[in-house]
Amino acid sequence: MTGDRTSPGAVMARKNEIMKRAVGIDYDRYARGPLAFDYERMMEEVGYGLEEIRRIQEANAVGHTPLIELKNITEVVRRTAHRGKGARIFLKDEAANPSGSFKARRASVSIYHAQAGGYKGVIAATSGNYGAAVASMAAMRRLAAIIVQEVYDSRRVGQPEIIEKGRACEAYGAEVLQLSVGPELFYVFLLLLEETGYFNASLYTPFSIVGIETLGVEIVEDLADREGRQPDMVVITHAGGGNVTGTARGLRAAGCPGAVVVGASVDLAGLHMASDADFNRKSFTTGHTGFGVPFATWPDRSDVPRNAARPLRYLDRYVTVTQGEVFYVTEALAQLEGLERGPAGNTSLTAAIALARDLDEDQVVVVQETEYTGAGKHPTAQLTLARENGVEVRRGDPRENVPGKRIVIPERPEQIQARQVDLDRLRRSYLRNAIEASGVRRVDPIEVAFLMEETRAPREFVQAALVDLGVSGPD
Repeated sequence: MTGDRTSPGAVMARKNEIMKRAVGIDYDRYARGPLAFDYERMMEEVGYGLEEIRRIQEANAVGHTPLIELKNITEVVRRTAHRGKGARIFLKDEAANPSGSFKARRASVSIYHAQAGGYKGVIAATSGNYGAAVASMAAMRRLAAIIVQEVYDSRRVGQPEIIEKGRACEAYGAEVLQLSVGPELFYVFLLLLEETGYFNASLYTPFSIVGIETLGVEIVEDLADREGRQPDMVVITHAGGGNVTGTARGLRAAGCPGAVVVGASVDLAGLHMASDADFNRKSFTTGHTGFGVPFATWPDRSDVPRNAARPLRYLDRYVTVTQGEVFYVTEALAQLEGLERGPAGNTSLTAAIALARDLDEDQVVVVQETEYTGAGKHPTAQLTLARENGVEVRRGDPRENVPGKRIVIPERPEQIQARQVDLDRLRRSYLRNAIEASGVRRVDPIEVAFLMEETRAPREFVQAALVDLGVSGPD
């Protein structure tokens, strides 16, 4: 391709055409209006059945990870809780998957589908564990893999955690393109898809989300086998929404609609994820509010026309923790339970420690993931980078934490807190984004019903929000 055809404007103008060919899904089939689309039909027709997913994953040694009771951490929780409080905490050790995280579940189905569709290779745009998972699964199925990462700021200073993940991708035989922060990522991604004809192993296709459903199913089955009961609460690290969506769908599929589904993110309020100045002033590259909030309030900002990860449909609660609290718990997990694991999964564990304190002793909280760790993912590497970028790091009260300016590591476990995010505020933001993106000024009953499903909100809530936005609707 030559000339203007490869200019950023020309490539972006062909975005939908490129995506349709690279994913193989005709998203227009599911449209029900300017706003509404048939989400469940899309998941049923494009996804795979549970038993088929299990066969695909078992063929690649994915899934069936251990469920571990964290007895020593539970004991610490009970020492800091009121009498009779302090739920038992269990941990699904997803680091036992081939590439060291739950992302192997979603990648396994995507790569299987790519191979079945005759694609010669796959591409994923991700700076997280998903790149390693795609590279690992592609290696098993003898497909080529290209991973596109945002790694550096304009000084060519890279995030050690992302560099570590790039190393893992290369170890699995993938070609890794490392870019600077900014809009370049999506342009390069589209250009590569068009030039290679490879499959878009997006985080946000139905193939990716159904792959995570087995995680929710296994939590229910494992706990039933061990304890003869269901979880009272499942705490899930929340970033782009896939982890929440897939796990919650799996819980429902396994007949466990009663467990409280809690999303947990590291609070990075005030830092802009696309900002060159902010890029290296954060110490977590995923599982934070920089992804968690925007993907909850507008999931279709993703690299596919209709995102299959729609967390507001499934979240019962959403809480935040601080960077310092997660570093503290990362150390506690290693020293109290003998499990050295990476930071992303420890985000949900940090929240679970605070939440378990308010539950009864006979209740059960499940933390649904861990991730592998490596040199770049250790707290020392991330905290060294923070100090080099002018961020103060000290012990003290984590309430004094300021994202991008100060990381405060707790001195005592009782200082760990889970801070509630107002879901109604996120629901209103979602509705505003949906109206602005579609441009509609009047909605019909189908669209109101769709917005109720999207936000898990009653009709009165949705209609009142639409009125505030100047949108008229059915009487």
